[in-house]
Amino acid sequence: MLTKMPIQLLCSLAFAAALLPAARADVKAAPTFPVKTVEITVPYAVGGGVDMLARLIGDQLGKLGQAVIVDNKAGAGSTVGTRIVAGKPKDGHSLLMMNDAYSLAPAIYKNLGYDPKKDLAAVINVAYAPMLVVVPASSRFKTLADVVAAGRQPGSKLSYGSCGAGTDPHLAGEMMNIEFKMSNVHVPYKGCGPALVDVLGGQVDLAVVTISGALTYVSSGKLRALAITSGERSKAVPDVPTVAESGAPGFNLSQWQGLAVPGGTPENVKMDIYKTVSAIMKTDAMRKRLEDLGYTTADEGPAAFQKIVNDDIDRFAALARKIGLSAD
Repeated sequence: MLTKMPIQLLCSLAFAAALLPAARADVKAAPTFPVKTVEITVPYAVGGGVDMLARLIGDQLGKLGQAVIVDNKAGAGSTVGTRIVAGKPKDGHSLLMMNDAYSLAPAIYKNLGYDPKKDLAAVINVAYAPMLVVVPASSRFKTLADVVAAGRQPGSKLSYGSCGAGTDPHLAGEMMNIEFKMSNVHVPYKGCGPALVDVLGGQVDLAVVTISGALTYVSSGKLRALAITSGERSKAVPDVPTVAESGAPGFNLSQWQGLAVPGGTPENVKMDIYKTVSAIMKTDAMRKRLEDLGYTTADEGPAAFQKIVNDDIDRFAALARKIGLSAD
């Protein structure tokens, strides 16, 4: 049954209806990430590449109006910091800045304290950091093919330095041994810096090191870069061929670096983080900064990045078994 409404009530309802579009617009425009303090845990010491990226991202996130804390929790090949983040709240404001050591850890550590495929969830891959195969400028080796020819000789004792046992440079060196049927001897160092010092001094025949560490020496002519481990050439060293181009089709190992959250974080929350960080990484200033350091920018979202992480867990497990790599 219809009844008459007082004119005052009709006016009030009309006024409220007129406000609805504006209210909806305000809700739509409200920021979804970040809405409170963001904590980025870096499972490495201060000063490395992963830490640097976390701080670059943190600086930009901080400009969106919320405090950002970068907390370094180093130890046990990144597993200490990772375990901490796995137990954090699932609200999207506790982030892990990780690299592909995350995918290697299950292969070499027996007791992680977390399930790498369930207890953390990938959000965004922001960059790839390839490795360079380098020799001293005075080396007899002019190309990777020269190294392969020498490394295949019976009784060859060619040595290659890396940034440490179980690091990406070590894995790249062993992958090349397998691909090219060489038996080069691995000499692990406590970081890329010491490895670079010894290859410069001729204590090892060659080294496989991160591009960010080697770039200065290559640019100055003190080291010769024979190959890069990424699937494509780098803008930082466009004249350096890939390992794949040098006789190992399909060879590709670049250290990915990205953000993850505790497993079980809602999908919409992960997407909010992805959209915010993706926009930051696409700025001209950030792209240039990364390229100057030898990184290749990336932009894989939650699903694509999770597949990269999980595929590498399986790939590195098989490689670790093949070369007998274990940290326990």
